[in-house]
This record gives sequence, structure tokens and C-alpha cells, in this order.
Amino acid sequence: MHYDTDVIVAGGGFAGITAARELTRQGVRTVVLEARDRLGGRTWTRDTALGRELDMGGTWVHWIQPHVWAEISRYNLDLVASPELDTAYWRVGDEVRTGTADTMLDLLDASMTEVLAESRRILPQPYDYFPLSEEMKTLDQVSVADKIARLDLDPQQRALLDGMWALNFSGDPARGGYTQALRWCALSGGDWKLMFEACATYKFARGTKSLLDAIAADAAGADIRLNTTVTSIDETADGVTVTCGDGTRLRGKRVVITVPLNILGSIAVTPGLGHGLDAVASEGQASSGVKVWIRVKGDIGKFAALADSDAVLNFAQYEYPVDGDSLIVAFGPRSGLIDLTDARAVEAELRKWRPDLEVVAVDAHDWTADPLSGETWPMLAPHQLDAVAHAARDTTRRIRLAGSDYARGWAGFIDGAIESGLQTARHLVTELESEN
Repeated sequence: MHYDTDVIVAGGGFAGITAARELTRQGVRTVVLEARDRLGGRTWTRDTALGRELDMGGTWVHWIQPHVWAEISRYNLDLVASPELDTAYWRVGDEVRTGTADTMLDLLDASMTEVLAESRRILPQPYDYFPLSEEMKTLDQVSVADKIARLDLDPQQRALLDGMWALNFSGDPARGGYTQALRWCALSGGDWKLMFEACATYKFARGTKSLLDAIAADAAGADIRLNTTVTSIDETADGVTVTCGDGTRLRGKRVVITVPLNILGSIAVTPGLGHGLDAVASEGQASSGVKVWIRVKGDIGKFAALADSDAVLNFAQYEYPVDGDSLIVAFGPRSGLIDLTDARAVEAELRKWRPDLEVVAVDAHDWTADPLSGETWPMLAPHQLDAVAHAARDTTRRIRLAGSDYARGWAGFIDGAIESGLQTARHLVTELESEN
């Protein structure tokens, strides 16, 4: 039987390039097929019109995330912290309230603690939750919004809690799976404030591309092909055939699919992936939001702003000074409600917190509208965990899944992508060695 290569990796994000590194270092012939003109997937450090390079996608990392921290140590990369914030603004209905940043976190503390109180009991070993217990199966029918609705909260607490989970999920809390929230908190030792720190505090001094470039350099043995879209994968008893949009066909022993869950249906897989995954991909996971970088005139102070999930932009945070102006990053839970290239539209949303802000320029990439991602960071909806966990762990096929969507641990983070790429590659190395 002729094989063009041993393993074909569909997608060159962190999962794909990590898998390629691990495979090639063990002498496994590997081809990476990436539809974009660059590696990185939903991470993308690029020059902007705002006066500096910025991460348009995935940004933050933390030392409680073991896989990305191992890579940071391996490549001796520097991190910087987002600034400590002085002031916070939060909206309750049409009313804007203000206080210190610590005051806003304190107002969130009781309700966030109540929502996540059982995380460590339910997930004492948060990487090892499969097969799902009956309790987890029951909880996986529940959304974060369902959980919030059951709490006895005043309007301020409810608005803040709803807004926080809209931010965490990059989407509507009504579509946010409660088990996803429990997993994040269990991985943070049951401490929601540590969880929040991991989400939005430490970032690469030279952008996420500094880690991506380091891993890619160590995957130099792989045949990396950009601008190459995978359209179909056919599995037989003795191999896989991958067909690309330009008509190229590659025959391999295994294939690793790393594309985001929400565009999984763009690849015709025969036989189907099974485990109910096609239905999950058709429904789509929970993230549907936007991220926008904003240059604001003058030194506007180090502040954060929060609103509930009905807001077009429901979170904003000061990040950098730039030539006498200020750079802030903002998020909203629903793509399509605002033109992210329209500075005046973005300004109007910011002024719902602070009427004094004057937007100079904006820059963004709409990952939800992007046909090569269809989502922001991966966040499962109710009813999806069992199917995704089954499919991600299926080692009976020549087709494997890897990516932050399928991570056992920090799903939704760079760490999860690296973890998944590592584990998938190690399984394949062992299998291929046994076949030789």
C-alpha cells in the first residue's frame, strides 16, 4: 500500500502545530494542511492601525495551565500582566454604577461562589471526568442561565453575574453549558477569582505568535502547506484519503482533524464521525461573540466596565498606553449586532458606561463570522459534553480529533489546544510503531 505520508493534520492552529512537532520529532512523516495563509488558527498577533501589534484572538495564559506553562518554560518566553485596574463601571438596567475594581469583584463574589460551590466535589480530578457520572449527565442538561435563575439575587447581583458569564462564554449564558463552568473552576482549585485571573491577566510579551513561532520552528520536519482547504476525508481499513479544495489528494495512515467544532461540517467525513458529534457540530457550540481593540483619545485611566448579556459590548478593560492615548479591549456576546470597523458605533457602546470617551480608531477580527472558525474560543452548550468527550477519546478510528474544543482540561484556552495536540500525537506514535 502506497502512502504519501504517515499522518495528515487538518488545521495549523496550536493543536495542529503541536501535534506536528511531536510527530516529526519521533520520525513520523507529517503533512499539515492549513486553509489560511498563516498558522495559528484563532490566535493571531498582527500589526494594527492602533499603534502596536495586538492579539486579535486568543491572548491570556496562566501558570495553573500546565501544558502552556511547560511550553513557556521550554522556550523561555516572557509574560506581561494586564494592568491593575483602579476603577470599575457596571450597568444595572440603564443605570451606571461605579466604584473600585475590587468593589465590583466583591459584589460578584457571593453569587459566583454559589454558582461554582460544588465544582471540586463534582470534579475532584477535573481531567478525568469520563465516562460522565449520572450527576454530570444531569448537570449537562443545565445552562449557566438556568443556574443563575435559581438564585435569590437582587437586580445588581443578577446583572453582574449574567454579564460575567456572557464574557466567560463569549456568548449567551442561556447557551452556556453549566458543566463547562464547573470544569473551569475545578481546574482553578474551586476558586473563581483564580479562574478569572487565568482568563484575563497574563499574556505573552511579544504576543501569542512568540509561542506559535517557537513550536512551528521545532516542527520544521513537517510539510506545512498554507492556503490549502480540506474538503473531504475518506477512511478505509488500511488508510485515509484527504481531498483538498484545489483537487489535491493525499493518502495517509492517519488523519488528525483540528478544525473548530462549529465548522466541522465543512469537511465531508466518510464514514461519519459518530457519537452524536455531527449533531453537535450542526447545532454549534456556545461561543458567538466579538472582540474589538479600541484606541481612545488621551489617558482615560485604568478601568474595567461590565454589563449584562443583553449589551452589544458587555465588557471593556484598559490594556495599554500608546502615544498619549489609551488602548482598551472589549467583548460582546453576539456577533452581528455591531460593525466592528465602525469607530462611531463602538464609541456609542462605550459611552453607555463613560460618556467622556472619544474613540480614535478600532481594529478587530470577527471570528464568529469567519468561515474558517465559526466561533470564538470553544465553549460547549448544554447536552454536548458527552458526545464531544466520546468522539475525542475514540482511538478505534484512523481519524482523530484534536483542538481546544476537545480538550480534557482547559477547553477554550491555548492550553487545551496544546494538551490535545500532545496527547493525540503520542497515541499515534505508539500505534504507528506497533504497526511497523
